[in-house]
Amino acid sequence: MNSTLPKPNRANILVVDDTPENLRLLAGILSEKGYQVRPVPNGKLALSAAQKMPPDLVLLDIMMPEMDGYEVCQRLKDSEVTKDIPVIFISAINDVMDKVKAFGVGGVDFITKPFQVEEVLARIDTHLKICSLQQSLQEKNQDLATAIHQLQATQEQLIQSEKMAALGQLIAGIAHEINTPLGIIGSSIDNIANFWDDNLVKMPQFFQQLSGESQTYFLSLVYRATHQESSFTSKEKRKFKQLIRDLIRESVENPEEIADTLVDMEIYQDIEQLLPLFKLPDWEVILNTAYQFSSFKRSINLIQRATAKSGKVVFALKSYAHFDSKQEKIQANLHDGIETVLTLYQNQLKQGIEVVKNYGNLPKIVCYPDELNQVWTNLIHNALQAMDYKGTLTIETHQQEANIVLKFTDNGKGIPTEVLPKIFQPFFTTKSAGEGSGLGLDIVRKILEKHEGTIAVESVPGQTTFTVSLPIY
Repeated sequence: MNSTLPKPNRANILVVDDTPENLRLLAGILSEKGYQVRPVPNGKLALSAAQKMPPDLVLLDIMMPEMDGYEVCQRLKDSEVTKDIPVIFISAINDVMDKVKAFGVGGVDFITKPFQVEEVLARIDTHLKICSLQQSLQEKNQDLATAIHQLQATQEQLIQSEKMAALGQLIAGIAHEINTPLGIIGSSIDNIANFWDDNLVKMPQFFQQLSGESQTYFLSLVYRATHQESSFTSKEKRKFKQLIRDLIRESVENPEEIADTLVDMEIYQDIEQLLPLFKLPDWEVILNTAYQFSSFKRSINLIQRATAKSGKVVFALKSYAHFDSKQEKIQANLHDGIETVLTLYQNQLKQGIEVVKNYGNLPKIVCYPDELNQVWTNLIHNALQAMDYKGTLTIETHQQEANIVLKFTDNGKGIPTEVLPKIFQPFFTTKSAGEGSGLGLDIVRKILEKHEGTIAVESVPGQTTFTVSLPIY
C-alpha cells in the first residue's frame, strides 16, 4: 500500500466499471475534488493496474463481463502487493446476500446505485482517512492492528457459516463500532501533529524567556490540567465558568477569556492561587502554551480510550467464536471488575443514571477476570439502554452458600413476556438495525457457562433483574 497520505485530495483512486458513462462520471467527480483517478473498464485491467502501481483506494463495480467485482476483490486480497488496499463496491445490486458476499471477499463498504455524489465523496474520504490512520498507528499500536485482523478473520468464518442471512446486520454494526473510535483516533492524531509542528521547536526559546515565577505558574497549570480526574457535564462546566468569572472579575482585565481557557483545561479549584499570574506581562503566553500541552495530553487519553473500545468489540466476537484454551484462571475481586466497567461508563451515568451499590463481603474467586468484565459490560450497557440513560441501576452482590450471587436491576420499560425465552439466543435482538448484533447476551451466557455459573432474568414493566451465580473455588 502507498505511504501515509499527506493530504486526502492527493490520493490515487482506481475506478473499475464496464459502463463508459459511469466511468466518465465517477472519474470527473473525483478529478474535480483533486483526486488522482485511473479509470479502467474491466477486471483484468484493474488487477494489472493495481499490481503495477497500487492505488490508495478502489471503487469497484460488481456486474462486469468475464470477471465480476467479487473475483477482482478476492484476487486483490490474495496478493501481498494489494491486499491492504480498501475496496468500496458501487453497484445497482441491493440484495442483502450480495452485500454480505461483498464484505465476505474483503470489501470495506458498499454504495448502491444510483448514488449521491456527496455520499460517494464522504465514504471515500472516510476510508482514506481510516487507511492513513491505520498505517501511521501500525508500529505504535500493534494491539489494535491485531484486533482488526482478528475481527476480519472472525467475520470470514461467520460469513461462511449457515447464518449468512443474519450476518449483514452484524457486520454493519461492527463496522460502526470500529469506525467511531478510529474517527476519534484520527482527530486526536491531527491534534498531536499540530502540537508537534507548532510548539515543539519553540519550547527552548519559550522557557529561556520565562522568569522563575512564570515557569512555576506554567508548570503548575500543566500539572493541574493533566491530573484532573473528575468529569463534568456541559451544564456543570458553564456553572464553573460563571463562578470563575465572578471570582476574578475584579482582579484581571480579561475575565471571560481566562475563565473559558481554565475550564477548557479542566482547572476548576483554587483559582485564587493563580490570580498573581494574570498580573505578569507574559501571562497570556503562559496560559495559552499550557493550554496546548493539556490538549496534547487529552488527545493521548482519547486515543487510549478509543483503542480500548475497538478491543472490546473484537473480544466480544472472539468470545462468541471460541475461547482460548491457553488462558489461565487467576484470583480476582469481582467488585474491582464491576467498578472498572462503571468507570468506563462514567459520562453516560452522569447524564441521568443513579447507581445504587449494595455490595456484600465477597471472597476472591478463581476466574478469567477479563471475560467476566465483558459480562458486566454487557449487563450494564443493556440496562442503560433499557432506561434510555435515565433511571436507577441497582447492583447487589452477596455470598450464598458456595456461590456468589450478583444482581443487576434497572427500572426501564422491561422485556415483553413473549421475548424473554429468546434473549439469550445468538443473533436475537430487539434493537434497531446497527444498534446491536444480537450476540451480547449469548456471549454472556457462554462466558458464565465456562465458569460453571448461570444467568437468569426476571422482568416486569419498571423492573428488570439479571441474576448471575458463580461458584466459589
